[in-house]
Amino acid sequence: MWILYQILFVISLLLSAPVLLVRRGSHYLSTLSGRLGRPGANPNRGALWLHAVSVGEVGVAATLAAALPEKDELLVTTITPTGQERARAQLGERGAVTYLPFDLGFAIRRFLNRYSPRALVLVEGDYWPLLLRHVGRRQLPIVVVNGRVGDRSYRRLRRLRPFLSPLYSRVQAFAMQTDSDRERLISLGVPPDRVITAGNLKYETAEPAPHPELEQKLQSLAAGRALLIAGSTMRGEEDLVLSAFARANTSGGLFLVIAPRHPERWNEVADLLDGRDASWQRRSDLGAETRADVILLDSLGELAALYRIAQGAFIGGTLIPAGGHNPLEAARYGTPVVVGPSMDNFREIAAHFDGASAWARVTDESQLAETWGHWQQEPVSAEDLGNRGRALFDANRGSLARTMEIVGPVLDLPARDRS
Repeated sequence: MWILYQILFVISLLLSAPVLLVRRGSHYLSTLSGRLGRPGANPNRGALWLHAVSVGEVGVAATLAAALPEKDELLVTTITPTGQERARAQLGERGAVTYLPFDLGFAIRRFLNRYSPRALVLVEGDYWPLLLRHVGRRQLPIVVVNGRVGDRSYRRLRRLRPFLSPLYSRVQAFAMQTDSDRERLISLGVPPDRVITAGNLKYETAEPAPHPELEQKLQSLAAGRALLIAGSTMRGEEDLVLSAFARANTSGGLFLVIAPRHPERWNEVADLLDGRDASWQRRSDLGAETRADVILLDSLGELAALYRIAQGAFIGGTLIPAGGHNPLEAARYGTPVVVGPSMDNFREIAAHFDGASAWARVTDESQLAETWGHWQQEPVSAEDLGNRGRALFDANRGSLARTMEIVGPVLDLPARDRS
């Protein structure tokens, strides 16, 4: 069975290789060695292994790492290049940062032999069957933090329930985001005594470091206009956002920073901007002051901190059926937030925001334009909305302590290090 699984995995890699090479060939070729389990020259053995798929999970991993003893050396793995960049910036000083090896026996064995981690923490639950099998055979503790079971994942996993027991049985503890996530996991066969509802660690993330020079440049370019940010936008969404901005900005009082979710799409969005009747600049080209209505944020690691200078934020991945992105990065600063209908990946957070009337919901570009226009005309109303978002953010903290209560004993942390 495992041989067949690895054959199918290799076939899937070969089928996806052309797309990956076209999009970011130089990156994937240069990281292939790491993905095949070959670490750097001086791997840190015996470290606590944190696996975080991409940028969002890395932020959660950094929150957890801050609660761990400083003497604990870490091994951090990611899958995406953006996640790798963020992990090196946030966690590089705590230990080694590298790519998760492909789910192939030789790559995993090579990785484990070189690093010999003492335990594995899966952020939000990224369950690779062969990886869990090899880690379990070495009798290393495995825990899941900030776990969730999305709607689409749950529908798929229910069909695979007979095969899930060997997968989940290797995990000693699950700290899930919501009661619904906990109930779904139990219905998939996980014993109830190994699953708790701990809350969402995204409410616990540390405030990102500001970028004063960039902030000053953007505020200078805005020249008194209301600064809006469209963050983590997806393919098919930028066109809607730019149309909404054009409709809302008839008086010329708005200024937009647009930040595509994936770096490989920066040039694509630049071409889209070239085709519109709007003055724009790349963030990478900001220099002498010039008139611009739109800034393309073609940089990594700067978006989260910029929300603090915005008068409004649109959260991408929500006007198209992509499941949404994290609104808390903006809400923590009291920045008014608007989202589209697609927030399936953040069900609990969306329910909190809906219940507290802490954001604006829109269904299309027309309503997005109306919302931005309303905020411009009624800044006190926008400020009240932002304050409700900040109050919600502050009220939902505390999940880190609950997570450490279940994670601490499994990882054999002293009681004083669990709070």
